[in-house]
Amino acid sequence: MSEKNFITYTTEINGLTQDIKFSVETVEEVFKPFLKKLSGLHATMDRKIVAYIAAPPAAGKTSAAQFLEKISREEKNLTPIRALGMDGFHNTSEYLKRNKVEIDGKEIFLNDIKGAPQTFDVDSLQEKIREVRQEGTDWNIYDRKIHDVVHNVLSVEDDIILIEGNYLLLKDPHWTNIRVLADYTVFIEAEPEFLKGRLISRKIQGGLTREEAENFYFNSDSKNVEQVLKNSAHANEIWKVTDDGEIIRTEQEEETFYD
Repeated sequence: MSEKNFITYTTEINGLTQDIKFSVETVEEVFKPFLKKLSGLHATMDRKIVAYIAAPPAAGKTSAAQFLEKISREEKNLTPIRALGMDGFHNTSEYLKRNKVEIDGKEIFLNDIKGAPQTFDVDSLQEKIREVRQEGTDWNIYDRKIHDVVHNVLSVEDDIILIEGNYLLLKDPHWTNIRVLADYTVFIEAEPEFLKGRLISRKIQGGLTREEAENFYFNSDSKNVEQVLKNSAHANEIWKVTDDGEIIRTEQEEETFYD
């Protein structure tokens, strides 16, 4: 079997510099066809387009979105896209430390389940997506250096906006108004055991001990993974993360463009 050729891209994600790497096969067979669809959708509908990439934690959605933006700006036959994350719409760390939620009959501080659906300001996210569909706006980010939200950092004027996040397609009454704002959607599947390894490693790299990282996984991350995988609405395209971290497309609707 021949070795894969990879394309590497260095960028800043949530305040940290990261190297993103995908194979030429993924770029040519998954990413570029997707970008061509978005360009065609924009040309057909003649207005701003909002697309989503939804996926469980650690499935690589942020890296994929950033890489897609890079490709769109390098290929002359594509309309440039702007990749944005929904992590900037967490409630602030101060809010999460002060407020509790009841889970299984117990009151738990939101900060102890940071990253769960309950820890996001869904109303603010909905308002921003509506704004970005109509006109330019400023977008929030989550800065991993300070582990908190920074408001109105990114100026967004682009014609195609690609938003990535865990819960964008969640079949939950509080998230429905988010889900219906997308013109085109992708869902990335991944095996829970693969995500478990990534999530625990991520927490250890962030300064937790292995025991602390494993406890956080079982108390929070694992529940979020299950929620996303089992309770997300069907997307226009389904991608899957393979064991080596590559992305393949497994399903695609025949009807590409719709109102």
